[in-house]
Amino acid sequence: MLLAFHKPYGVLSQFTPDGSPNRTLAEFGFPKNVYPLGRLDADSEGLLLLSDEPGLNTLLLDPQHAHVRCYWAQVEGIPNEEKLKSLSEGVPLGNYQTLPCRAWLLDPQPTLPPRVPPIRVRKTIPDCWIALELTEGKNRQVRKMTAAIGYPTLRLIRFRIGKFELADLPHGHWRELKPLERNLVIHPEA
Repeated sequence: MLLAFHKPYGVLSQFTPDGSPNRTLAEFGFPKNVYPLGRLDADSEGLLLLSDEPGLNTLLLDPQHAHVRCYWAQVEGIPNEEKLKSLSEGVPLGNYQTLPCRAWLLDPQPTLPPRVPPIRVRKTIPDCWIALELTEGKNRQVRKMTAAIGYPTLRLIRFRIGKFELADLPHGHWRELKPLERNLVIHPEA
């Protein structure tokens, strides 16, 4: 079984509490024996897959399989082409260099429901949405990447895994993927 869940802000990608005030997956009525494939930080939103199939974790998350994940990041400021190119080429993060990826300004800018709680807004600094397609997923990687080029992330949404998009799945809801949708996740090259 493969489930798609629209993880809201403030929810941990695990079933057990960690002592923080964040909610867990336990409150969303998932079937028994499913577990999250990968993670989204509590302060990130979007597509989280859950499954009862152990082999899917490695297949979807190991960079050697080059499984693309697309994130939408609302950043403070508006990065120019040069800054987006530096993201695409890979960014040094301490002792680690991110793998090359695709990064672009979303055009048109998406209109999304406000986050609860709302993001920080500065009247004198504009913000915009960019997209990043990654094949790796280090801890808080997108946030670290945008900060490294001088554009802090205000809101982060995982929009797509493979060729399966979050689409209109409401916040806090999940559903089982149909066979064709499952193929969009597991075999996006087909």
